[in-house]
Amino acid sequence: MRRIALLFFILFSLKTYSQKICSVEYISQADFKVYVVDYVSQADLKVFKVDYKSQAIKNDGLWYFVNYKSDADKKIYFVDYKSQADLKIYFVKYKSQAGWNNNSKKYLLY
Repeated sequence: MRRIALLFFILFSLKTYSQKICSVEYISQADFKVYVVDYVSQADLKVFKVDYKSQAIKNDGLWYFVNYKSDADKKIYFVDYKSQADLKIYFVKYKSQAGWNNNSKKYLLY
């Protein structure tokens, strides 16, 4: 019994921050607003779109886009103007380029 209790404690105390993202149609459905910038230096987060959800396991810019809000960890709305955004992102070509430029915005994805 003690081992089972310990196992449950360990499993539920470990926090993994997955990055399954759903782009929503309405701003009211979103957890936060995102703007895609033109230059990497303007971004808070450099994002790489992964092909499998198992690859998006940390809060480090590896995003897996899902089709349904119920499957998503976070729901985002893409805005037209930088001033409207909570988070500015830049899509990178390579997985190794993903990561945070502005650590103060990390809380948005927890």
